[in-house]
Formats: sequence, C-alpha cells, structure tokens
Amino acid sequence: MRQEDGLRSGFVSIIGRPNVGKSTLLNAILGEKVSIVTPRPQTTRNRIIGIKNLPDAQIVFIDTPGIHRPRHKLGEAMVRAAVSALGEVDLVLLMVEPVTDDPEDLRIVALLRSVRSPVFLVINKIDTVPKRQLLPVIDSFRERHPFQEVFPISALKRDGIGELVETIRATLPRGPRYFPEDLVTDQAERFMVAEIVREKIMAMTQEELPYSVAVEVVSWTEREDGLLSIGCNIYVEREGQKAIIIGKQGSMLKAIGSAARIDIEKLLHARVFLALWVKVRKKWRDDDHVLRDLGYRA
Repeated sequence: MRQEDGLRSGFVSIIGRPNVGKSTLLNAILGEKVSIVTPRPQTTRNRIIGIKNLPDAQIVFIDTPGIHRPRHKLGEAMVRAAVSALGEVDLVLLMVEPVTDDPEDLRIVALLRSVRSPVFLVINKIDTVPKRQLLPVIDSFRERHPFQEVFPISALKRDGIGELVETIRATLPRGPRYFPEDLVTDQAERFMVAEIVREKIMAMTQEELPYSVAVEVVSWTEREDGLLSIGCNIYVEREGQKAIIIGKQGSMLKAIGSAARIDIEKLLHARVFLALWVKVRKKWRDDDHVLRDLGYRA
C-alpha cells in the first residue's frame, strides 16, 4: 500500500433498513453503477465495496444488505454481512428515510451503541417531503444517538452528495491508498454479471418471485473473434417460478437476457453472447451448501 503525504483514507460502512437507498447513494457518489438498484427491498445480498478516489483521499465504501428480520438462512446471511460491516471501519453512515419512530430504524440505532467509530445520520429522499418535516426527524434520531453529523440528501437527485463526500474526506484519518487509483470496486466481473442478470429479473417479474431467485455464472469463454460467451444458471425454488421466468415461448427469458446483455457489454467493454438457463433448486435459501456455492456465508 502506497503512502502519500497528506493523503486521507479509510473505510465507510453504509447501513440501514431495506430500500432506503444505500445502493443508489453509492452509485451516485462513485458516478458509476457498482451496486444493483430496484424499487424492491432487500435487493443487495452481499457486501459491495465501492472506491472513491480523490486527489488527496481514497474513501472505501461498504454497501451492505438492508438490516431486517430474516425468515430464512439467506436472510440471516444478509443481516450478518450488514452487522459485521459495523466493526473495524473508520466511519458509519446510517441511512434513513424522513420519518420518525420506524421500529426497524430504532432496532438499527440500538446496534450503534457498541460502535466506536463516528456515525453520520444520512436522511435520504428529502425530495419526497416538505422541508418542515425534516427537523422533527433530526431531533428524534439525535435523542437516540450522538450522531457526529446529520446530512439531509436525495441520492436519486444527487442533492447534498458533494457536501457529504467532503465531510467524509475531512473526517477520515491519514493513511495509504488501499486500492489502485483506477479501481472503482473490488467485485469480480463474474459477480457483477450475475448481479446484472438478477437485477433484470427483479425488474421484469412478478412481486414475490425475485426473492426466490439466484444467479450463478457457470461459463466464461472469449472466442477468437473477440466475442465473450457467458453462461448463467438462474435458480428458483418451484416449477411455477421457472415458468414465469421463461415466459410464453421463452419471451420473458429472452427479454431478461437482452436487457442484461446491454449492461454487461457496458461493464466489460466487449461484445457479449449471453446464455441463460433456469433451474429449480427447492428451498435453496435454507440450504447451507447452496448458499456457500453461490457466495453467501451460510
């Protein structure tokens, strides 16, 4: 790790309940899409690292799954990933919506009692409420935890993002660059491809189906003509779910593949042939072996 005179660096964990905009915030800060975003809660399943390189700083963000009450082993693994991100970081961002006394928010605030690092309160989606509603929200959270800073923002509209990043930079200690300056995320390309496919499934299929879906990259070959051939297995828990993803005469699977291929080509800067197969693995979200194979800590 290279030490530069005057350089500030450190790790910043972004936590909060599902669907408050953590991934949207990370993508807005980085100016690139490193974490998938959908309107559905519990989209992020793994810890995603995003790296913001500045002339005099390197900020390593950790985007975590939403903290919720898990109903299966996958949910338990997601919550463990989020809570573990509270330890040994230089700064914690608690992201909330502009509401008071949400029971899930209060549960997360209680977890902060054992955190030694500074904690910023980030109130997202301020564009959805009148400004007069923000002060009671701020007062309510300050009564429960001594937040070092409070930032009302709109991650979607990028309102307040610059001030937040500058205060984070000023708060971090002197330190080295932990990653090369041209790196935006530590996620492997295969993981990113699987996440893009899962994002398109979540965007295009019925309400309850996405939570029973996992994607695994099973083949990756570069042809002599430069075309990258990628094969992915899409796992569901029931035959009926498989039928939904395939669609009438394969129409849904074709639409998912076409949309995913466009984003994958942007990610990899290459022409891509994408093959998708849908397979049933019953109760995979409660199967330790399957969860480990898919990269989740069971």
